[in-house]
Amino acid sequence: MNIESFREYCLSLPCTEEGFPFDSNTLVFKVAGKMFALTNIDQFESINLKCDPEVAVELREKYTAVTPGYHMNKKNWNTIQIDDSISDKLILQWTKESYNLVVNGLPKSVRSTISIIS
Repeated sequence: MNIESFREYCLSLPCTEEGFPFDSNTLVFKVAGKMFALTNIDQFESINLKCDPEVAVELREKYTAVTPGYHMNKKNWNTIQIDDSISDKLILQWTKESYNLVVNGLPKSVRSTISIIS
C-alpha cells in the first residue's frame, strides 16, 4: 500500500473530500464533513480509521498492527500500521467500513443523498 493508492481509493468513495484541517502533513478524508480516515502524507506509516467499538477490540486482539486510534477517541478509532502484515485488500475493506459507519451516522436527510458502499 502506498499513499497514492490509498488516496485514490478514498476519493473514489461517493461525496468524499480531502483536506488538511490539522496541519500540512495530516491528510484527512471526510464524507459530508465527517472524518472517516486520516494519515500522514510525509510518512505513510499508519492510517486512522473509524470502527465499530466491538469490532475495534476484536481487530486489536487479532492483529498486532492494529492499535487504539492515535490522537483519536480510542473507543471508536483504530490506527493500522502499514507494515505489510495486513493485506492492502483488508485495509481497503476497513476503509470502506469506516466510510459506511460515518455515512450511517449522518442525519437521515443527508444520509439519503449518499450511497452506502457494499
